[in-house]
Amino acid sequence: MQVQEIMTKDVLTVRPQTTVREVAELLVSHKISGLPVVDDVGKLVGIISEGDLMSKEILPEPPAELCILGAVIYYSGLKEYQEAFARMAANTAEQLMTKTVVTAKAYDDVSDVARLMRDRHIKRVPVLDDEGHLIGIVSRQDIVKMLL
Repeated sequence: MQVQEIMTKDVLTVRPQTTVREVAELLVSHKISGLPVVDDVGKLVGIISEGDLMSKEILPEPPAELCILGAVIYYSGLKEYQEAFARMAANTAEQLMTKTVVTAKAYDDVSDVARLMRDRHIKRVPVLDDEGHLIGIVSRQDIVKMLL
């Protein structure tokens, strides 16, 4: 079976400039856990999820450091620490969204997409046309419904 046979075609989306509050309101009011972020011509630029919103509320863990002769040397976690602070200060979808998104094509095999979702712990996969425009989305629920 192909992705186009089970995907949701009428996809709720947000723009990069959508506020975090508006994203949260959409997620709650529509009882969904994530939204594709698209530009003005409908090309996918990211995805924002409940997990991304939750990261705004998690205090960053200090990076691992080493003190040598009074100098502080960060040897791991500095980038993650800075990113966590940036997420806490985010006001728009663009500032909080995941930019590297796993996607599918309409003609992909559902079992391949399901395997990808399982292996990468992904809850939803945007479906793009050959030009990168969003044409649908496949969620875990869509795959479970297929089993019925």
